[in-house]
Amino acid sequence: MTVNRVILLIIFALTMYWIWSPYFDQPKKQSSTEEESIATPDYVATELKQTKYSEAGMRNYLVEANKMELYQQLGFSHFTSPTFTLFNGPQNWQLSANEATLYENNMLILEGDVKALNLTEGAMISQISADHIQVDITQRAMRSDLPVEIVGPHLNIKGQGLNADLNTEIIELINHTRTIYYDQ
Repeated sequence: MTVNRVILLIIFALTMYWIWSPYFDQPKKQSSTEEESIATPDYVATELKQTKYSEAGMRNYLVEANKMELYQQLGFSHFTSPTFTLFNGPQNWQLSANEATLYENNMLILEGDVKALNLTEGAMISQISADHIQVDITQRAMRSDLPVEIVGPHLNIKGQGLNADLNTEIIELINHTRTIYYDQ
């Protein structure tokens, strides 16, 4: 190789490095900034107590939580140690869990030591327990694919998965495992 070609090769390499160096550094900075902006809640509330009303002015549900984080752009709110009370005339339910996520379409996902207490006196079922329950607040429907336990004054039912209509209190176990009836 001649000296001219070596000098041209060095000049070309330096020029390419100078042109491309900003592009190699830029994506790392943008992605970390982007991740930080997505993970930051728009609003944080502590010791929250909020009542939601229907368009007709009736109480729809009451939520109490140690902490609530609203992610407006992502379309959900995250709750720590929440208790949701669903009002539906005489059939009211109180749902509690370690964590919950409420989406804009009124879909509520409860996770960690979930308990659903039936507030109706004299009902056949008084409590439903699971590790994960999904509730459609608008339709008053509850679903789970994980192990569940249903407790009543005179029975204890265990199974895998559940579909429940809280309006009619019809509960269907997907895979029934065991039932114990107590003396009345």
